[in-house]
Amino acid sequence: MSDGPYRVDRLWPDPASELDLAEAMDGFTVPQAPSGRPLVAINMVTSIDGRAQLAGTAEGLGSRADRRLMRLYRAAFDAVGSGAGTLRASGIWLRLGDDLAARRVAEGRPPNPLGIVLAGSGPIPTDAGWFGGDEPRILVVGKDNPMTDAPPGTVLLRSPDERPGPRWVLERLAERGIGSLLLEGGPSVNASFLADDLIDEVYWTVGPHLLGTDALRMIAPIDGGSPYQDAPRRGELVSVLRHEGELFLRYRFQAAG
Repeated sequence: MSDGPYRVDRLWPDPASELDLAEAMDGFTVPQAPSGRPLVAINMVTSIDGRAQLAGTAEGLGSRADRRLMRLYRAAFDAVGSGAGTLRASGIWLRLGDDLAARRVAEGRPPNPLGIVLAGSGPIPTDAGWFGGDEPRILVVGKDNPMTDAPPGTVLLRSPDERPGPRWVLERLAERGIGSLLLEGGPSVNASFLADDLIDEVYWTVGPHLLGTDALRMIAPIDGGSPYQDAPRRGELVSVLRHEGELFLRYRFQAAG
């Protein structure tokens, strides 16, 4: 997929019009990881009214430009992860395409990021396309998950808890030399990382749609109540791009004080 057709306006910082998406994203880098763990970012698309699903998946909420931007984000990270619910809903396809894979190889990195799926005790759709590629993959399951053998090419890790804890997951990734993790949902996985104050950046596409439904949001309510209900986590707006009716927002969060 080429960058050529996708033109964007940079609204912040340094406003400029009619940039090629690749030009606008030139120089995008992942910040240095916090001490002792990989950096964590989440990448999501929602409607104007904050819904992250249309007919059960994110398909249709973002444009082709948004999907290209998603690949550009993925290319910068060591690992790309999601929850089993996202795997069941959409199958997940994490490969970057030949051009971005070649860029990573030229930089001395694997062609595609490490793929990670986080699951609790529910069934895993092992026929999903995610299991069929040649990129490295890790499936992390809860202690009571019935799966005993992962499909070929997939490393199976079993959490000591019913659901894989974010800090435990990041420790396992750090042991493998992973310095950055991009999360792409679902909302419950995003909420678990927020609950542990483990979200460093947010990449948010706002699609030009109103749904008025009860579809899932970008981040689900945190189990047991949010620690940020009375003291919200405040992010720094890093950049804003516009493609036609879409906004591409980037926020950065410092560790809670």
